[in-house]
Amino acid sequence: MLGSGHLCFFIRRVVEKLNLAVFRNEYGEEGGPAYAPELLVSVWLYAYALGVTSSRRLEQRIREDLPFRYLAGSATPDYWTLNAFRRHAKGLNDLFTRVVELARASGLGRLGHVAIDSTRIAANASRHRIDTEQTLRNARARIRREIRRWQKQCDADDPNEGAGSEVGREVLARLEQQLAEIPPRLEQLHKSGQKKLSRSDPDSRFLREPEGFTLGYTATLAVSEDHLILAQRVTQQTNDNESLLPMVDLVEQQCGQKPSRASADSGFFSLDNLKALEEREIDAYVPDSNLARWLNRGGRLRQRASDPAHRRMRRKLRDPAGRRIYQRRKALVEPVIGVLKQQRGMRRFARRGLQQVAVELVLAATAYNLTRIWRAS
Repeated sequence: MLGSGHLCFFIRRVVEKLNLAVFRNEYGEEGGPAYAPELLVSVWLYAYALGVTSSRRLEQRIREDLPFRYLAGSATPDYWTLNAFRRHAKGLNDLFTRVVELARASGLGRLGHVAIDSTRIAANASRHRIDTEQTLRNARARIRREIRRWQKQCDADDPNEGAGSEVGREVLARLEQQLAEIPPRLEQLHKSGQKKLSRSDPDSRFLREPEGFTLGYTATLAVSEDHLILAQRVTQQTNDNESLLPMVDLVEQQCGQKPSRASADSGFFSLDNLKALEEREIDAYVPDSNLARWLNRGGRLRQRASDPAHRRMRRKLRDPAGRRIYQRRKALVEPVIGVLKQQRGMRRFARRGLQQVAVELVLAATAYNLTRIWRAS
């Protein structure tokens, strides 16, 4: 009914070749009978390839859709089991590495030119439920006033207030609990070093975008010249300066060799990054903000470069050949980000916390790479 070339059959064949012992080792000895990791890995990879990121929605699709039923082997895991499987961060990161290795063995993932870029992905949190030092102090003062008011009402010597006193004691207990939660929230705010902190997802950050600020995370990708995701990471960083070298290191770690050429936009520019890439003998194309404006809009180039590494980068990018290489960056990495966000539903994370959203990106990147291998085969 589906045809022998359907994606679900390809995913099943790939998963059968992978060593999933790390998932079995992480399974607990207690609890109900566990589903085979091959089953759960298969359905989640196929789900992220289709843009299904909700465990409740996946439970429904497994019961109703033929490809999901095939991958699940007619089993019907509930949403809790499906969601709990995404806690296996180590195993899923290892799965991403194995798929990259499989792609490179098939001829994909060439390291001639690696393009690096980042994007903001919204957190599963409301931007209106925010803690600041002032709001927490105001809330503490308000709760204390409420406690004093209810204490006076409960202490009133009136024989007709018996039922009301019971209600008052319940309200007092609730207010005391709310008051006890204020100091830990203040401490968490101070430790984060932020002026605002989300109550729903304290790991998320307010990040600048062209349209304003987004409460979420920064996802960074390194993409090969044939549109394979070689490395990925999620951070809380508000700028990209500190992400360039770690991404180059991740590419070398995943592929076993460093890229010969790397490009990134002006958000990744810093003199330290240029010098480090030169020391590693990587042909880099990373403009500063003034040069990027000149490359995109033309006009007059302002502010002279004083550092030798900076001057060398400017000469390289002002040369027509270097400009063509840098412009190639957009065609490599930006379509991949567009597919993940527009087609695969990665505009907003479904889970909360830095570790959990990192697992979501790993699954999305792994599923994307599998579809690249599938279409190339």
